[in-house]
Amino acid sequence: MRLNQFVCRTIAELDAQLIECRACPRLVEWREQVAHDKRAAFRDENYWGRPVPGLGPDDARLLLVGLAPAAHGGNRTGRMFTGDRSGDVLFAAMHAVGLSNQATSVAQGDGLRLIGTRVTAPVHCAPPDNKPTPTERDTCRGWLEKELGLLAPTVRAIVVLGAWGWQALLPALAESGWAIPKPKPRFGHGAHILLAPAGSDRAPLHLFGSYHVSQQNTFTGRLTPAMLESVLSDAATAAGLHPRR
Repeated sequence: MRLNQFVCRTIAELDAQLIECRACPRLVEWREQVAHDKRAAFRDENYWGRPVPGLGPDDARLLLVGLAPAAHGGNRTGRMFTGDRSGDVLFAAMHAVGLSNQATSVAQGDGLRLIGTRVTAPVHCAPPDNKPTPTERDTCRGWLEKELGLLAPTVRAIVVLGAWGWQALLPALAESGWAIPKPKPRFGHGAHILLAPAGSDRAPLHLFGSYHVSQQNTFTGRLTPAMLESVLSDAATAAGLHPRR
């Protein structure tokens, strides 16, 4: 069944259907292989090994868009940015500006609650070497388009983590009811563009860019906690969430 044939009336229905997806053979094989072989440090854990749904309320005003689940992070825990170093950085920053009730995200059931914010990704399965193919990105886009449509009544700002996510998101936004300027907006840390609605049932949408919370960026200082918190705070303000500063 093609992704655009799925009928999802709510975020809960979307998530329930998403976790059953087997549309990309390479990603299915990889995520299941990782879940079977495991990393030594997690050998006693039961890996999720399935597509990882978005995290956060279905009436979110702010949406964070990453890249894809990590093999031993989200693919292990079943929750976006949970159980890896990238998540440690992201949720510490979110908590610092008032977008989550705690600064850590270790496993499902750890008490984490996001405040007015949802986290998702253009690709929902862990890819080999953290690199989805263009075909895998385009195949998974249907889920992102449906998520954007369901969030449209409330979402007012999006933060994209990284250039790859930025390029993957723009076509989904265009298909979901927002006008993308020409030439297309360029990614950059701190980039901020206000997208006009393409139809009467959409509100203007603030689009922000941030370097990804990858270890390559955070370990080298290319992305610092202060830099990330600044973007999140600006986006939360644009979304009407009154962040801590």
